[in-house]
Order: sequence, then C-alpha cells, then structure tokens
Amino acid sequence: MSQLEVIKVSSRKQLKQFVKFPFHLYEHNKYWCPPLKSDEINTLRKDKNPAFAYCEAEYWLAYRDNIPVGRIAGIINRKEHERWNSMLVRFGWIDFVDDPEVSRRLIDTVAAWGRSKGMTGIHGPLGFTDMDPEGMLVEGFDEISCLGVFYNFPYYVDHMQKLGFTKAVDWIQFEVKVPAEIPEKVERMTRIVMQKYDLRLLKLNTPKEVLPYAPKVFAMYNEAFHDLYGFTALTTEEITAYTKQYFGFIRPEFVSIIVDNQDHVVGFGITIPSLSAALQKANGSLFPFGFIHLLRALRKNDVIDMYLIGVHPDYQGKGVLALIYHELNKKYLHAGIKTARTHPQLEENFKAISIWKNYDSRINIRRRCWIRDI
Repeated sequence: MSQLEVIKVSSRKQLKQFVKFPFHLYEHNKYWCPPLKSDEINTLRKDKNPAFAYCEAEYWLAYRDNIPVGRIAGIINRKEHERWNSMLVRFGWIDFVDDPEVSRRLIDTVAAWGRSKGMTGIHGPLGFTDMDPEGMLVEGFDEISCLGVFYNFPYYVDHMQKLGFTKAVDWIQFEVKVPAEIPEKVERMTRIVMQKYDLRLLKLNTPKEVLPYAPKVFAMYNEAFHDLYGFTALTTEEITAYTKQYFGFIRPEFVSIIVDNQDHVVGFGITIPSLSAALQKANGSLFPFGFIHLLRALRKNDVIDMYLIGVHPDYQGKGVLALIYHELNKKYLHAGIKTARTHPQLEENFKAISIWKNYDSRINIRRRCWIRDI
C-alpha cells in the first residue's frame, strides 16, 4: 500500500479541501445533509470565528497518492478547562475512508498536538462551542441528517473502539408526530402556568420583531445549558455572530418565546422547517440556485426541525417546557406540519427528554462523544 501522509492545513486552498472532503466521501449517500460550505469556512477561519478569542485549533488532511482520504480538527478550549477543571483536547470535523491506518494517524496527530500543549486526554467529536456540530453517529445511519449535525458511516464506530475510545456521553434525537388536536386539559394547564408565574407569550409577526430578543435568548441559553457536558458560555461576540448566521432562517410563526412580567426571557423554542432535502439539492452552495431550494423549503414543508429549546433554571420543572411545546404544537397544526425532529439532547437530561413520553415519538438517532487518555 502506498504511503499515507497527514498534512497540517496551512493555506486557504487547503482549508477549502478540508471543507470539501465529506462532499466526496458522502457523494452517493442519501442520508447525509451537506452543510453550507461558506458557513463551514467561516467557522474554521481564525479571523472569522469569535471563539478563537479563547480557543486555538489546527486542522489536518490525510492523503494517499495525493488523494484526500481523511480530515480532522484539533481544538483546545481554554474556557472548557476553567469551567470543568479538565485538560482535554477536542477533536472534531473527523471524516475518513474505511482504513484503520487513516483513522489512527488522524487521532494520533491530534493527540500528539494536545500533549504538546499540556493536555492529558482527548474527546469528541466536538466543535468550538455547543452551537457547533457534536457527537458521532452510533445509531440511525438510515435516518436523514439535518442542519447543524455530523453524519458518518457505521464503520466509524468500530474504528473508534479499536483506537481505545469509550463513551463519555450520548445525545439522542426524537422523531415526533404532531398531534392532530390539543386536549382541553393541556390548554387548561397552559393557562394555569401562565397565570401562576405571570408569564406571557410574545406575539412575533416578522423576523425584525424577533431580532431584539436574540441577545436575551442567548443569554438565557448560557444559563439553561450551563451544567451540560462540556458546555462553555457564549461571549457577546459569539452571540452577535450566531444571530447573524442563524436568525436569518427564522420564520416567526415557528418561534416561541416566553417572558416574565419584566420582559426577561424564561423559555424559548427556535424551530425551523426542515432544510435537509433543500441542502442536499443545494450541495453546500447558496449560489447560483441553492438559495432557491432553501427558500422553498422554508415556505412549504410538513417537517420541522426543533433547533434550539431551553428553559431558565428558575423555571425548570414548573411546566414552562410543556408550555413551549404546547404553543409550538398549535403553530405546527396551523401550518400543516406533520412531523417534528428534535436536535440532539443529552440522554441524561431527563427534564428535557421526559416530555416526549406524552407524544407519539421514537428515538431515531443516537450520537456519542468518545473519550480516552493520551
């Protein structure tokens, strides 16, 4: 077999190759949902991603006979070390052909880099923040992927186990059938919760009306997700960047924001019509015609992706989460949505996932964060 080379990405051209590699690897896979190449590049560029204020990262490509056969990112998040008192290097954006030498060399490269920086362990796949894709697919390989998550082939799991990795945590995703009607007792409970805690649901009719609440939503996100695995709070600069990146896709009729009597956000649900099929048609590019597919998907769709949902810690376990889903359910019925797909939720986050026992739902996808010493 010809010699394998692992080369550090050091030019704009190589970064584009890094981003394009999965487009070749999954070219004929009907379940992979391509990301937007421009978003990927901006996330990975040190001059574009505000996370580099507290992170450092390197990227590598593996070549055999001058043909790319794998890629990986290594990330050191200093805020993670402070928050969790750990010395772990992250790996992410990992893809490789079914060749044990390739996966081993990629992981060994990140591990060696991490050791040179004083790290004692490695875990991933993780991004810079929880807003980036995280977790390796271990179940649900025949389920279509969606925006903001990784997809991978089944053989990845075998490679990771043989490399000595064990499970750190799992994230699970649910497919939920939208109920045809809302029971009166649920309506009654909703009114009781709203009155008891003096809450109100924002009436948002245009994207412009949503934008002023974006900083409040993300500030509450920092509090709601504070204790989840590997979480680090978003900075003001990151909140601004994510608002620009994601809130352009938002349709107000699929957003639920609940505030208290002082206009503080106590719960939110950011959901988006599924862009999976549209992104497959766009193949990673908005132009010349990719944006048309996305616009059509946003306007006419019967599948929704529940992108980001959270409840302030002071209101968790008090019915606010059920209230959010109730309000979203009404919006979905009005729009003809038949199926909702959750984004990854930690399997240990019982407060968040227990709600689905009240719905016609199934766990259709499981993702894993792997960990080992270096």
